[in-house]
Amino acid sequence: MFSILRPYIFSLDPEVAHDLAIKSLKANILPKSLFDVEDEEILETTLFNKKLPNPIGLAAGFDKSAEVYNSLFKFGFGFIEVGTVTPKRQLGNPKPRIFRLEKDQALINRLGFNNHGSEVISKRISNNQPNGILGINIGPNKDTKNKEDDYYSCFTKLSIYASYVTINISSPNTEGLRKFHDQSEMEKLLIGLNKIRKDKRIDQPIAIKLSPDIDDGDTSTIIELIKKYNIQGIIVSNTTDSNRENLSDIKRNEVGGLSGHPLKDISTNLIKKFYKETKGRIKIIGVGGVDSGQSAFEKITAGADAVQLYTGMVYKGPGIVKDIKKELISILKKENLKDIRQAIGINAWPTYLQELYSSRKIYV
Repeated sequence: MFSILRPYIFSLDPEVAHDLAIKSLKANILPKSLFDVEDEEILETTLFNKKLPNPIGLAAGFDKSAEVYNSLFKFGFGFIEVGTVTPKRQLGNPKPRIFRLEKDQALINRLGFNNHGSEVISKRISNNQPNGILGINIGPNKDTKNKEDDYYSCFTKLSIYASYVTINISSPNTEGLRKFHDQSEMEKLLIGLNKIRKDKRIDQPIAIKLSPDIDDGDTSTIIELIKKYNIQGIIVSNTTDSNRENLSDIKRNEVGGLSGHPLKDISTNLIKKFYKETKGRIKIIGVGGVDSGQSAFEKITAGADAVQLYTGMVYKGPGIVKDIKKELISILKKENLKDIRQAIGINAWPTYLQELYSSRKIYV
């Protein structure tokens, strides 16, 4: 069906197409059975001590204002992340601000956290109980001077409605946001979040969404702070504002964050690095270029406990979730793995252990 509709959809401005998708999903008419997969039980896993039917999630950015998450669960996602939510309603950056790079199976966006604001969104989720694991991604308003205060405001207001809360410090489209990758700025932010957790008795897990453009030396510092302040997970990674040299599309030099296929190996290598340095003790959600069962498997074997997609769905439609799950099941059976959890991090091992695993002299 999507292959028939795609030429029409792609004839529209990307943001117009997205808005039409949101309006269509509000009708909530698609039957869940359309996206069911046989043998899905071998994809069952956990994330932040919560059971997932499968490790395929929808990344933040699609359902920015938490309007259609229950319709999206029908596509077969194991979990969904909404946002980025800011304290006040925000229109975002001037249009046009989303660009399809069809030759590269990629998008560039400079949306700028357009959303309805934490007050509206908290009431919306309160009145519409999620049918699955729902993460809420939070960030600061563009015009806020002390951006830490906006994180604290959103965390306080929204955490009660979330299965987990993502602290977005990595969008390239909000000035000054990536400063929170610096040790002193990140520590200050995490100290404040921990104080709120203690004072308000908030026990929802926190994940930090990281940039793919961090320096190699920064990973150890980030890991130390995450451990020190009891942050349960990281999301690797957000969009990149560099890495344009190998792109083919004429729109490759548009300002904004690049997502999709060109980010696949960059994020997978970063996942492997974090997994090895944390010895698998921090939950990792892998994002960037997930558009098939094989690309999801690569991220999971690099160390991701779960993965998220967005751009892949733009190019392949909602059936992509079912296709990924079917391919993942096939890969697991071919590899003689009993379930998806056995695959986590196996390609982050030293080479000699990978060889032992491949020869089945050891088992995970």
